Amino acid sequence: MPRANDTATVRRLLTTRGRWALVGLSTNTERAAYGVARFVQGLGHEIVPVHPSAPTVHGAQGYASLSQVPGPVDVVDVFVNSSLAGAVVDEAIARGARAVWLQLGVVDEAAAARAEAAGLAVVMDACPAIEAPRLGLA
Repeated sequence: MPRANDTATVRRLLTTRGRWALVGLSTNTERAAYGVARFVQGLGHEIVPVHPSAPTVHGAQGYASLSQVPGPVDVVDVFVNSSLAGAVVDEAIARGARAVWLQLGVVDEAAAARAEAAGLAVVMDACPAIEAPRLGLA
């Protein structure tokens, strides 16, 4: 049975100002990551685009990989295919992120378990732009 996201964790991540690295965020306005990044930014979070082409998105400097992002990262928001999510989660653990958020349709139970075992908060198969209104936060 798939894991259920903890409502208190979702609420805390959405309402506690932080620095969100959005892995897979590019300037492609047709991709969900583009709109979700704007939404997360609108909640008051700092966004950091992470994409191999390292674009600047919504005024935020991009980086080619999570390991190249300077400074602390609070939440690593994963917009890559489920088959690639585990490596991103492992990188988030290694760099000391506080949480990983796997987007709607991104599911990796083993990676989620590794993150939780390392002390990270985990949200999986969910979208901030859906969860915030559901919780009355937007």
